[in-house]
Amino acid sequence: MKVVVIQGPNLNMLGIREQQVYGPMKLEQIHAQMKDFAGQNGLEIEFFQSNLEGEIVDKLQECYGDANGIIINPAAYTHTSIAIRDAIAAVNLPTIEVHISNIYRREEFRQKSMIAPVCASSLVGFGPFGYHLAMVGMLQILNEIQAMQEAQKAKA
Repeated sequence: MKVVVIQGPNLNMLGIREQQVYGPMKLEQIHAQMKDFAGQNGLEIEFFQSNLEGEIVDKLQECYGDANGIIINPAAYTHTSIAIRDAIAAVNLPTIEVHISNIYRREEFRQKSMIAPVCASSLVGFGPFGYHLAMVGMLQILNEIQAMQEAQKAKA
C-alpha cells in the first residue's frame, strides 16, 4: 500500500519561518519520521512539496491509480483553492488534511478550510506530531478498506 504526502507552499521553509507558530523542526525531519513509521508498517511512502498550486493539482491527479491514500498539508491553499479541493474529490482516495498550527485559533481568514469537506479527516494544532497521527489514521483506514475488499471477495 502506498501513501503520498503532499506539502504545500512555504513548508520547505519549516525550521526557519515563524518558529513561534510552526516550531523548529524541518520538513526533512518530519519526512524522516514518517518514512520510519511507513517502513515499520509495510507502507510505501512518497513525498512531494511545491509552492505552486497547479503542481499540487497535478500531483494529486497522478495519485489516481498509483496510490492508496494521500496525506496533504495544503498550507495557505487550504483557505483558497477550489482546484486542490476538486482534485482531491476527483481522485477519490482516502485523504487526511494536516496542519501544524491550529488554524481555528489563528487569523479569521485561516479558519475556513476549503479542503476539509473532501477529506476523510483533518488534524490541526498537533505540531509536527500531527503527521505521525495522520500516518496512524491512514494505516487504519487502509487496513479497513483492505479488510472490506477481502470480505467481499470471500462472499463472491
